[in-house]
Amino acid sequence: MSTAGRLGLGWPAVDGVPGRTRTAALVAVAAMLLSTLQVLYFFIDVVGLPSRFLAVVAASLVAATVLARLLPPRSAVALGGVLLLVGLWWYVQQLSGSPRIGELLTDTLSLLTGNTLLRITNIRAWVLGVTPAPTFLTWYFAMRRRYALSVAAAGGTLGFLVLTGDADLLTTLSGVVAAVAALGFGDFDRRGEPIVDAETILVTAALMVVVPSLVSVVPATAGLSLNVDGTGSDTVEASLLQSGDQLSVQGSISLSPEVRFTVTSSEPRYWRIGSFDRYTGDGWVSQTNSRAYGGDRLDEPPGPTRIVEQRFRAETDAGVMPAAWKPIQSRGNPATRVGGDGGLATGAPIREGDSYRVTSAVPAATPAQLNDTTRAYPARVNETYTQLPASTPDRVGERTERLTRDARTPYETALTIENWLENNREYSLDVRRPDGNVADAFLFEMSAGYCTYYATTMATMLRTQDIPARMAVGYTSGERVAEDRWVVRGQNAHAWVEVYFEEYGWVRFDPTPASDRESARDRNVESARERDRPSVDTNESGGPEWSPTPTATPQPLTPVDNDTDAGGTPLGPQSRPGVNPEDSISTATRVGESPTDTVGATTDRPGPTSSLPSRREAALGLLAIVGTVIGVRRSDLGRRVYRGVWLYYQPRSTPERDAERAFQRLVYHLGREHDRPRRAEETVRAYLDAVDADERAREVASIRERARYAGTVDEAAADRAVSLVDEIVRSRGTAK
Repeated sequence: MSTAGRLGLGWPAVDGVPGRTRTAALVAVAAMLLSTLQVLYFFIDVVGLPSRFLAVVAASLVAATVLARLLPPRSAVALGGVLLLVGLWWYVQQLSGSPRIGELLTDTLSLLTGNTLLRITNIRAWVLGVTPAPTFLTWYFAMRRRYALSVAAAGGTLGFLVLTGDADLLTTLSGVVAAVAALGFGDFDRRGEPIVDAETILVTAALMVVVPSLVSVVPATAGLSLNVDGTGSDTVEASLLQSGDQLSVQGSISLSPEVRFTVTSSEPRYWRIGSFDRYTGDGWVSQTNSRAYGGDRLDEPPGPTRIVEQRFRAETDAGVMPAAWKPIQSRGNPATRVGGDGGLATGAPIREGDSYRVTSAVPAATPAQLNDTTRAYPARVNETYTQLPASTPDRVGERTERLTRDARTPYETALTIENWLENNREYSLDVRRPDGNVADAFLFEMSAGYCTYYATTMATMLRTQDIPARMAVGYTSGERVAEDRWVVRGQNAHAWVEVYFEEYGWVRFDPTPASDRESARDRNVESARERDRPSVDTNESGGPEWSPTPTATPQPLTPVDNDTDAGGTPLGPQSRPGVNPEDSISTATRVGESPTDTVGATTDRPGPTSSLPSRREAALGLLAIVGTVIGVRRSDLGRRVYRGVWLYYQPRSTPERDAERAFQRLVYHLGREHDRPRRAEETVRAYLDAVDADERAREVASIRERARYAGTVDEAAADRAVSLVDEIVRSRGTAK
């Protein structure tokens, strides 16, 4: 026997067909490995260098194929372990500073409790370091026909990604189905059995796809069915503020009218919760970690600021700690923590009735000052906040470049994008979640969306121009019930953009149309009040919103907020001093006009998002169909169903054909009823005598005999034959 044969690497003929079962086993292993690699590729796509990742995978597969003929299994396992250790060592070397082993172990354990790997700062180095080992071992053992070990190598990696929450249900299901197929086909391959005997594997795999999809029809388990579109939270507040460190952009969504906080403040602000810095294409991730707050005064933002004092009273239990940006001191909540971005968080729930105080140093740079800034950004800010997935379509940057070509500074660029989005997209909570890149879809395929879409798109557009931007979440000021007091509801949850400016730090921009947003919220509150929903009002709210008494006091020359006037009223982009938005928007994209390409070609116009299934969905659907068809065929279910329909329903044709089919139905029925089918050599009369058929059956046989041999049957006789057989079949007996 050849060396390849002794190692089990040959492609033996099975029933005259070379290696079909082995091919099927290898394809299944490849599919399982692909389920794992696509999650790792997603990480690389988010942070860049996908070509290097593909090169690492290709090298690992080639090495596994070659060494499978030369290296014994124990040596291969040792090599895989060395590859993993070297990869992790290399990853640690890429980290800034000197992280302690204890910290790395703590971070690893936190990943296993559902914290996404995207929170790792240098995720690119981690993926490139970890990928070679499981890829090599999976393919090495597949080539050696050690399919169980091959599945274990890929399955262990996929299981880790499941624990971190990075492998979604569809990816996990794909991997499990492929693993079952690999083990099944591998077993047939090792025993030298033909692939035609492996149909049971496809049937089993199909059941694994079909059953979860049908679970929702069972009342006790409704809601647990396969969810492939990523939707989950059904309110804006839940999607933004209960998402933890990872935010996924949702589809259609609702507003929650319940009161969350009462805020006493010297002025209205956006009550900020936190921010997200890493854009994944379909959502956001926060890479920052919070730390305990010792009560000391926190750093103020650079540039001019003014102090704003706030008191928050929780009107329901809360797991977040809103505050005006930027908080510099907090009192009253012993569980206060400081987020990595400088905001506040709480390490324990804030109970209903509890209150805390915050002192904030609010940025007060004027538009003119912001417009004088350059693009001299700190290296860390530039690297972190200009990141975009490698798969971001080029047309996003190209569209942004055209829109902002007249903008001379980062501030003008931000105003232009904010103004364009506010005036060229409609506000709506009823949208279909797009496939692929959210910003690209909102720019080119959608005509409406809500705050998450606006903020995501603006931040992405700014990043294509190398301007640092991030998405911030929290609450808008809420309903004003007194000169210094606001009632904040769940429906005030909101997302906006923060842009970094040299010498002034992070400045807020909000591209979501304010009037449409507030109108939707007002209608939602009124509807809730009409339905007497609880917790919609406090003893101060419910009446006309408080407004200041008009006075002759002139407005200050410098607005108290870049986005509000002295009374807290939002300023639109066109009303902000310092830059005329019309001067910074190209002629082809002025307010009210459709965006067009200045060289004459019309750009892609918003339209309905695609509802086509993804490749994985299509593959699983095809597997379910093929497996179901095979199962039906092997179980004889298809023939039984057809025969059942054929027996009870007879379409009409010519009298001769009607009489013949009526007779065939009768014989089939009698055979089932008496467990005595008619024999090939048996005459009709002899068969009817053998089963002791009644006169109705004999009359049908007589009509059929005349039709077949005399050709004298008419329509009335055929109707009689059909009617008699219908009667016999429905009575399920042949009364004598």
